[in-house]
Amino acid sequence: MSDETRKPAAKALRPRLAASLILTRGSRQTTEVLMGRRSARHVFMPNKYVFPGGRVDRADLTAPLAQDLPSDILAVMSRVLPERRARAAAIAAVRETAEETGLLIGRQGSFRSRHGNWAPFRAAGVVPDLSALRLITRAVTPPGRSRRFDTWFFTANADALCDDRAPEPSSELEDVQWVPLDQARTLDLPMVTHFVLDELGRVLPPSPQPTRWIRDVRGKMAIETL
Repeated sequence: MSDETRKPAAKALRPRLAASLILTRGSRQTTEVLMGRRSARHVFMPNKYVFPGGRVDRADLTAPLAQDLPSDILAVMSRVLPERRARAAAIAAVRETAEETGLLIGRQGSFRSRHGNWAPFRAAGVVPDLSALRLITRAVTPPGRSRRFDTWFFTANADALCDDRAPEPSSELEDVQWVPLDQARTLDLPMVTHFVLDELGRVLPPSPQPTRWIRDVRGKMAIETL
């Protein structure tokens, strides 16, 4: 988001709602995070290592769920978003993770939606489950960029996955791999991903801190508590 060259714009673009999911596994001392490299064909952040994620689609507003987001996360997000859109952001994070890595967060059950976005879940007989998600942070692309996103970053432990299948690359993310947290910064990362990694350390147990977000304030990036 913030790595894109600033360009003059006649009219400020409204940020598009987006979401990303940081899957973790291992202990506090040996935590790994799931990351992938964006394809060189992408105009936005080509060849950068990122977490699975993308824009919220209309279908995310109506997807059936095994369980909802924890009420405390919905309460925080609902300070700035209607509850329905807050939930859709979390759903988008789970859906994009499935599309980009093949990993499904959910429980066995009958998936009612026939929308194409949910084909991997329908094929596996899995219903998305948001109960294991935790909110890390929010980042809003500064004004003046040709693409702007209001991105909410969630995390979940690999225990929330429906099975133990290995992640697979896709047209969106290449070289998908589990990366030791203490080595993640050696990859080619966007600036916002460095910030998210910092915030991940703040919200992980045993002593999680209040959720913060980053935005542009009069031309300078500011970090504030949500």
